[in-house]
Amino acid sequence: MTRSWRTVFVAVAMLTGVAMVAAEQGAPQPPQAAAATTDVCAAPAGGRGGGGRGNANAPRKKRVLAWADSRNGKAQHEYVSYSLAQLQRIGHETGAYDVIIRTDSDIISFHPTMTDGKTPASGGPSLCNVDAIIYAGHRTVPLSAGQKADLVSAIRDRGVGFVTLFIGMLPNEDFPELANILGVKAASVDVHDPFPVSPIVNESPDSPMTKHLPAVWNLAEGSGYQPDFYSRSDIHVLLRKDLSKLSPVEKYKRTDGDYPLAWTKMYGKGKVFVSSIGNSEPLWDNRDLLKMYDEAIKWSLGMTTYDVKPHPLPAGVRGPSGAAPANR
Repeated sequence: MTRSWRTVFVAVAMLTGVAMVAAEQGAPQPPQAAAATTDVCAAPAGGRGGGGRGNANAPRKKRVLAWADSRNGKAQHEYVSYSLAQLQRIGHETGAYDVIIRTDSDIISFHPTMTDGKTPASGGPSLCNVDAIIYAGHRTVPLSAGQKADLVSAIRDRGVGFVTLFIGMLPNEDFPELANILGVKAASVDVHDPFPVSPIVNESPDSPMTKHLPAVWNLAEGSGYQPDFYSRSDIHVLLRKDLSKLSPVEKYKRTDGDYPLAWTKMYGKGKVFVSSIGNSEPLWDNRDLLKMYDEAIKWSLGMTTYDVKPHPLPAGVRGPSGAAPANR
């Protein structure tokens, strides 16, 4: 009997020791549930997602959404349709990318809906399955708070490129973050280019967007709207209007002579290109202009490499200081 009790005692002691060692080392934990995905474009289990960008290893042509909602503009620039058609043609002919043209803003969402605002769209583009956006919105483009948040996230977090036509830099008071995406805010009044020919200085001839252009590009009816509020520490100026030999004109009286026409910037992961050139239908037959936008689209898609390097205004730049024409 004594031996039996002794055996039991030893067994209990051994089990107790094992338990103490396990406690010190950390007892095995039950399997943890897989962390929920934070990708808003991921397909749910057993269903369709928001049109994700697909298998990263599967080759596919880049998709570019041309977004041109102009219903709230003060004037309807009908040739915007032609500009987008030209860019669509270039992408198709080169095979570099597909341009999908939409004139409504319902598509600006990770999860677009049908016109009832509830039923998920049956297919087509969304912020989940496009690689870049050509923006040609006109002033207050109608977007819900959720759509604005989706657009910001698509550019900033997912790296969707953003290429803006001249009309897209007009003030949008309902969406102030758009000015931060573009890096500039246009003047609150319409400031059109009053000069028949504006010499355009190529400040960044090493960029893929401008390396085909001369040092000074004399372009008829060169630009549309003039950016007013910006900082050269935030944008990389590619092209600048040179008015030093022209006479002062109302609303074109900057003392520093800085009139940027095209620039790049980063918005989080997104590559942003903006230009105010294009406020005339004949310009959209100009091969140099079309090539600039084609290269801008490819750069925003990551198909070419070029770092955003903001630089100060070159020394010696002057504002309009020439003599007034005799007929004025």
